[in-house]
Amino acid sequence: MVFQLNKNLSVSHICVLCHLPAVVIMCAGADRVREIMLAAHKRQLTNGSCMFFNVDLFNASSYGNGSWQRGDEYDDDARKAYSSLNTVTLLKTVKPEYENFSVEMRKSMERVGLYDCSDCGNVNMFLEGFHDAMLLYAIALHEALKNGYNKKNGTEITSHMWNRTFEGIAGQVSIDVNGDRNGDFSLMAMTNVEAGSYEVVANYFGVNKTFQLLSAFDSRRFTVKGRQEVNQELPQTSCELGVSALTGVTVGALLGAVMLVAFYFFRKNYRITIQRRSRADEPYCGKHHQLREDSIKSHFSAA
Repeated sequence: MVFQLNKNLSVSHICVLCHLPAVVIMCAGADRVREIMLAAHKRQLTNGSCMFFNVDLFNASSYGNGSWQRGDEYDDDARKAYSSLNTVTLLKTVKPEYENFSVEMRKSMERVGLYDCSDCGNVNMFLEGFHDAMLLYAIALHEALKNGYNKKNGTEITSHMWNRTFEGIAGQVSIDVNGDRNGDFSLMAMTNVEAGSYEVVANYFGVNKTFQLLSAFDSRRFTVKGRQEVNQELPQTSCELGVSALTGVTVGALLGAVMLVAFYFFRKNYRITIQRRSRADEPYCGKHHQLREDSIKSHFSAA
């Protein structure tokens, strides 16, 4: 399901979740995620009958503690709704080198005029990945030169990048045999609903494809309860409109297909009719052409 960022989210959009599987995975900005969770909470979909996951691959500071707060009248509902929201993010590191790198990157952002960036509290995956990619290239180039190759031997340099592990700015970086980086991720959940605070409850390590369950992990949080009826007091017109819209699109598509087929056969029959008429008119056209030539010759002879 795709939402347009420049349009307001209607409760009718979230209504379709009643008919979808019980696990909802979102990848959107912090404000849009809040809208969706508020709409889901209003439809009583945050009572355990659905599991909500938000994918944050940018290490943004707008997720985690206080991410539900906007200082408006919906803060309390948002806090309750976010108690059902789990956030998948990149594994956070505590290396001193990474902290220094983050400080330098933030200073660079301020120097180029990005000081008003709302999500620049943490260094995102692109900066970290670019740093590690340059480091990997330098290591591979050094090994290739050491073996008698030069910087133009791209195939040899690339072969030194694959299927290896090295120390990156945020920790160990593992590259598989296909040259893809094995990602490490963390799962965050609201462990204190009253305070609205988050903790990392599990980690995933891509190099050996293993999970690490932390002390804050609660298996009940990741168990889908039986489906419950949505609030019947809320108007159902939005859902009905959604079904009507789907029916209209289906009927419209069928009518469009019929019209295309009809146009194809009409065009084909019209072409055949024109060709037949042209062949039937050929003797008359030839006779007319001959009469015209005789008339021209007679005119010049008289002259």
